[in-house]
Amino acid sequence: MKAMHKTIVCLLVAGVLVFSGCAEKKKTEYLIATDTTFAPFEFEDSKGNFVGIDMDLLAAIAEDQGFTYQIQVLGFNAAVQSLESRQSDGVIAGMSITEERKKKFDFSDPYFDSGVVMGIAESNNDIKSYSDLSGKKVALKTGTEGAMFAESIMNTYGFTVIYFEDSANMYEEVKRGSSAACFEDYPVLGYAVSQGIGLKIVTERERGSSYGFAVNKGLNGELLSKFNAGLANLRANGKYQEILDTYIKTN
Repeated sequence: MKAMHKTIVCLLVAGVLVFSGCAEKKKTEYLIATDTTFAPFEFEDSKGNFVGIDMDLLAAIAEDQGFTYQIQVLGFNAAVQSLESRQSDGVIAGMSITEERKKKFDFSDPYFDSGVVMGIAESNNDIKSYSDLSGKKVALKTGTEGAMFAESIMNTYGFTVIYFEDSANMYEEVKRGSSAACFEDYPVLGYAVSQGIGLKIVTERERGSSYGFAVNKGLNGELLSKFNAGLANLRANGKYQEILDTYIKTN
């Protein structure tokens, strides 16, 4: 049976989830909560469809394993709350696997390893490694894994940093040459490069956190097993890499 899914848009009002267009969940279907704006993992395209690595991966796994599901579109925190309160069966939302979260949730095998890369202007052919940053200024986005990594090596390689609150302004800083480079989470910068942002990635990825599909601890073990089995099949037949290549370009 080919897997089918539909999107349910839900609002969190005063701590209560309000559903729009939600039919009674069938026993053969799963309700999967996700984030709303975390490109390239889940985001809304120009036609109003929710797409991304997580969405494509879930659809492919469901088809491979023969189960059906509905998508519950929430913010990240609301998605986790929905799972905790057993109003959904699972969460896929670029969710990092951490020891703290393992106390509440059971995670699938990691389906994506994040990390940090360095980006420079597309026309820049002088900077090829961290050593080339000596005496230069580097752009960072506040609070990101990329910022934390750059801060950990800035004294070693002799560069200074400037902070931005969003990726767009950080990228512009590098494109116009005001900063020599930026450090960004690998999937975020990889997606931006694929969209022609005017930057290129010049370093190997520094290892970061891994993302996993989550269910409540001790519940929905069958769903978790299906996700893992489907993920293994997609890795083996090349579909997994095909999905990644759709959204991330790393040069």
